[in-house]
Amino acid sequence: MLYTGIDLHKRTTVLATVDEAGRVVREASVPSSRSAVARYFAELPAASRATVEATSCWYWLRDLLEREGVPLTLAHAKFVKAIAYAKVKTDAVDALTLAQLHRADLIPRAHMVSPELRPLRDLLRTRLQLVEKRVSAKNSIHRLLEKYNVAAPAALPEAATLQARLYQEQIELLGRQIRRLELELRPRLIANEDIQRLLWIPGVGWRVAFTLYLEIDGIERFPSARQFFSYCRVVPGAHNSAGKSRHSRRKDGNRYLKLALSHAAIRAIQHYPEIQRFYRRKARQKNPAIARTLVQKEIARAVYIVLKEQVDYNHTFKGQPLQRRKSARWPRRASPDA
Repeated sequence: MLYTGIDLHKRTTVLATVDEAGRVVREASVPSSRSAVARYFAELPAASRATVEATSCWYWLRDLLEREGVPLTLAHAKFVKAIAYAKVKTDAVDALTLAQLHRADLIPRAHMVSPELRPLRDLLRTRLQLVEKRVSAKNSIHRLLEKYNVAAPAALPEAATLQARLYQEQIELLGRQIRRLELELRPRLIANEDIQRLLWIPGVGWRVAFTLYLEIDGIERFPSARQFFSYCRVVPGAHNSAGKSRHSRRKDGNRYLKLALSHAAIRAIQHYPEIQRFYRRKARQKNPAIARTLVQKEIARAVYIVLKEQVDYNHTFKGQPLQRRKSARWPRRASPDA
């Protein structure tokens, strides 16, 4: 068996292949085209496994190597750097380092989203980007009003009025684009059984349910709820040394899941008295931010159980029955205990 490390870029791709003993079999720099990469693997003297760092352009490489029968491992870029820090860093060195780590089975793996969910997940992330741009345009109008100390865009000076009008046009255009994406996603996802189960969880609407389903991409890849919590960024990191334990704020994990659970927690606190009392109690003991995170963690626990065990939500929070129940209207389908 051969092991190939790939340093992938927009225009060029550097490949290095080693054998079981770690000897270099072949090295090459080729154009980043399907034909050039396929030719490289076709000319190897034996079957090869490959690895590439998780970058923004690995989709086409994964699809190509799958057709060529070459298993591909996606390497977590941050942890590869931690393992293989080098004074001399070039594309050729990076490719060879990846090959040697793959041979020794030391590649820290990143998750490769399943091909069938990949386009839907990217559409949903695009929707979030458009929402962020729309919020930015709204904030720009508010800053204009603050700058001139007026209550409405009509009271702005002529030049500033044009600015506000352009921002408003952006807001309307982005709103139409967001709507188009939502109409594209709904029929593809709303009937999914996992999404229907998620919709009964407090605070989880169809947008949050779509995000949870697409970003999780198979709950079976999390052997325990604690690992799922860590991936969702609802538990702090640990920095323990010399007998001292400290929490640390890290950005490892999935920011989209963190955002979705944050929205769900806010809605759950607003609409469920039992969750609101839990939040207020924790806010007095700690602070509001930690209290919200604890609510997020409990919602994440419900998500994990519902998806892992393929069961309906039991309408409890921290073992306490919830007085309020969601209606069985769209987008939820009625369940026997609704």
